[in-house]
Amino acid sequence: MSPIETFLIDLDRAWDGPSGPRICLRIIGSTALMMQTSYARGTKDRDVLEADVLRGEVGARLKALAGPNSRLHAKHRVYLDIVGRGIPFLPRMPEFLPVPHLDAQLAHFRVEVLSVLDTVVAKLKRFNANDIDDIEAMVRLDLVDPERLGERFRSAVDVFLGDARADDLPRYIRNLHRVERDFLLAEESEIELPSWIDDGE
Repeated sequence: MSPIETFLIDLDRAWDGPSGPRICLRIIGSTALMMQTSYARGTKDRDVLEADVLRGEVGARLKALAGPNSRLHAKHRVYLDIVGRGIPFLPRMPEFLPVPHLDAQLAHFRVEVLSVLDTVVAKLKRFNANDIDDIEAMVRLDLVDPERLGERFRSAVDVFLGDARADDLPRYIRNLHRVERDFLLAEESEIELPSWIDDGE
């Protein structure tokens, strides 16, 4: 059993929040990659994409049980971070996958992980050293199809075009082109943006 699974099982056993249908935890970030591949690296948190059910009393109890400075944080040296849905750079309909072998051990939660390709797309937003390492690892595992990457990226661009975040898109495109050119050894995707967006160059 992986450390991530142990953490989530402990959270499930400790759950004393509102009762009802099982709560869906949608895992993003490097944790999502580690839960569906052989990849492993240290991380200080377990990113969870915020869903409606994670707000209010449920969200507050999750943070108390497994957030920063919680007992589970001290025990496992990682914590759960609830991320607002509007923050990650994700395609219009993100692909989340079930984790049946883990769900079978949980009573209060069910877990879904963001697909490898959509996680790579999301990491093109921040694109720090850890993100680059994660993306390179997925390329080495032959899990990043260049054509599909371009398709999923364009879908995420469409989502961000609707608000002030559109001004950051040229930087995300440059990050995509670096991955395509330097990691995938593929042609750079043509990503069209409205003329009112400054490309920063």
